Amino acid sequence: MSEQKSANLWNRALQNLQIAWNKIASDNKLDNEIKLTPNLNQNDQKKIIKQMNACLEARGGEVSARKRAATLGFAYLSLNDEGKKKFLTILSSEYGTNGDLIKKAIKSLFETEKNDNQNLFHAEQKLQESLKPPRVKLLQQFNALPNGIKFLVDMRSELLLWKEEKPELRGLENDLKSLLSGWFDVGFLELKQITWQAPAALLEKLFLYEAVHEIKDWGDLKNRLAADRRCFGFFHPKMPEEPLIFVWVALVNGISTNVQSLLDENAPLGDAQSADTAVFYSISNAQTGLSGINFGNFLIKRVVDSLSKELPNLKTFATLSPIPGFSRWIDKKITEGRRVLLNSEQSRVLMEFTKTDTVESAIRSIIQDNNWYNDKHLISLVREPLLKMCAEYLLLKKREKGTAFDSVAHFHLNNGASVEQLNWMADTSVRGIKQSYGLMINYLYDLKLIDINHETYRVGEAIAASQSVKNLVKNY
Repeated sequence: MSEQKSANLWNRALQNLQIAWNKIASDNKLDNEIKLTPNLNQNDQKKIIKQMNACLEARGGEVSARKRAATLGFAYLSLNDEGKKKFLTILSSEYGTNGDLIKKAIKSLFETEKNDNQNLFHAEQKLQESLKPPRVKLLQQFNALPNGIKFLVDMRSELLLWKEEKPELRGLENDLKSLLSGWFDVGFLELKQITWQAPAALLEKLFLYEAVHEIKDWGDLKNRLAADRRCFGFFHPKMPEEPLIFVWVALVNGISTNVQSLLDENAPLGDAQSADTAVFYSISNAQTGLSGINFGNFLIKRVVDSLSKELPNLKTFATLSPIPGFSRWIDKKITEGRRVLLNSEQSRVLMEFTKTDTVESAIRSIIQDNNWYNDKHLISLVREPLLKMCAEYLLLKKREKGTAFDSVAHFHLNNGASVEQLNWMADTSVRGIKQSYGLMINYLYDLKLIDINHETYRVGEAIAASQSVKNLVKNY
């Protein structure tokens, strides 16, 4: 989606939130709108602290509390980025835990006799209360407002963006993540199929949030929602018009190996009822503010269950996935002079053609040509080394904990999938060439092996893979 369309969508959502909150705040004669400069100057910061204190004092009933919180939230929405950083810094720094209260509670707990159950219970409660910073209460008050949970999700996305620059925001970000993890437990989420008949506002968000294969226009979107395609998303009851994560599925015969063919609007419509394979070709997290809160693994399993019931002819569940970190890793590998294993004839042909002294230099020489993937001869020269290096990257390149280095690989392998097949020139888009030299991968979800694969992956054993992929790295 273009930046202009994205901005328009965001502005409409922000306007709706402001209208709802402004109405709540303006109905209260005691809490008029706080007039602030966009960058929150010193005098304005005092106003914010006063309003935060009023929220925490909780005078009056629930209605008054909601109005005070709405006034504070509306004030936050009126700020620019600089002002928001100051607001969040106040919330994080001024309303954290009190070290003296924690020490006092710990001392009281240690001094309580172990067999004094009643006082021991009260001492433990006091310690728990002292460990809960006042800012958490403010966050919970925001959650009680209309669309408050979406407001908090967006607030965390800003905290994630700014916490490296401002380390004092990390405590607030961690508190908010903890709250959101509970509120977005997978048990609260609803799996919904998104169809062409969905509200236009929801369809627009598919444009905005699609992170793997950009949706070009409405015709492209309609093609992805055709009768031989499916789109499923997780939704939260308090964010019914906002997908949290969504997956696109193609219902085909045999595992797909090329994404351009899969998305071709001129391709004939397939028959979903006779399809034997469901190919998951794109999964997008729609809410940056929910990063690190894992419900994507449940999405795949729920969709597999749903499709199996709807289409009993389906026998195979696989992905057609990108390999986003591959080109960066190759560049580093070649720069560091690490060997690429080829037989002597392959090495000779490469070096003679490029007039270089090493295989690594030869490969670099070819792939640095921006048009190499349109030249059949160049494609044939680098096919074997790139396939070998890609298999090495996926199967052997690990993080410290023994998990796959590639983020997409980790997602699917952790869900119990296995590495099934590498596909050459499977994504020839600008992005596909840039991130993985056109290579894509099929991960296979064998329903009988999902749990076994998950367990072996989590304990750091060899990554489950087909023999054809293993053969590419057998001499490494």
